[in-house]
Amino acid sequence: MNITELIIRLSISFLVLWAMTRLMGRKEISQMTFHNFVSAIAIGTIAGSLVLNSMVSIRNGVLALIGWAAFTLVFSFLDLKSKGAHKLLNGTPIIVIKEGKIMEDSLRKTQLNMETLNVMLRKKGVFSLSDVSFAVFETDGTISVMKKESLQPLTKRDMNIFKPDRGSSVGTVVVSDGKLIEGNLSNLHLDTAWLEQKLRDSGIQRISEVFYAEVQQDGTLYIDKYDDGVVH
Repeated sequence: MNITELIIRLSISFLVLWAMTRLMGRKEISQMTFHNFVSAIAIGTIAGSLVLNSMVSIRNGVLALIGWAAFTLVFSFLDLKSKGAHKLLNGTPIIVIKEGKIMEDSLRKTQLNMETLNVMLRKKGVFSLSDVSFAVFETDGTISVMKKESLQPLTKRDMNIFKPDRGSSVGTVVVSDGKLIEGNLSNLHLDTAWLEQKLRDSGIQRISEVFYAEVQQDGTLYIDKYDDGVVH
C-alpha cells in the first residue's frame, strides 16, 4: 500500500465515520451501554481494517461500515420502542442496597465486590454504607445513590410543608411512551381507575396522550405529555 492509497483510505474512513456518528446521534458518546459499547468497538475495528489492511477493498470496507451502522440504527430503534428489546439489549438496573441493607445476591449478579462498591459510593460523596438508603447499579455501569432522609439536603418543602411518605421510597414509573405499566401500578396498590382519574383531573382523557408518568414519594403524580407540557 503506497502513501497515496493510505491517505485516500484514511480520508474515506474518517468521512464515513463522521457521517455515521451524525446519523446515529449522540447516544453512542454520552451513554455507553453494553449495546453501544459493542457497536463502537465493531465500527472502530472495521474502520481500522479499511485504513490499514490492503486486503480489504475500499468498497467492501465502506459497505461493511454502512451495514454495521444500519444494524445499530435498527437495534437502537427497537431499544427505544420495545421494552422487551431494551431489556434484552441493555439489561435492567439492579438494586444493590435496599433500605440500608446490602443485597448480596444482587452484588453477585453485577460481579461487584465490596471494595468496588465502596469506591463507587465514594465517587458519589458517600463514605459510609450506613448513610445509604438505596443504591442502584445502572445499565451503563454507574451507580445511583439515595442517602438516608436525615442526610439529604434541606429543601423548601422541608422548611414549609412536609408530607409523610405514602408510597414507595423512590419514584415509580406507571406510564412510559404512552404505555401503562400495570405491574408497577399494582406494586403501589393502585389501579387503572385511580390513574385515569388523576389524568382527567389534569385535563388528560387517555393514557396514550401521556409520554411519561411517575408516582412520587409523597403519592402525587408527575405527568409529562407528548406535547411537552409538564403537569404536576
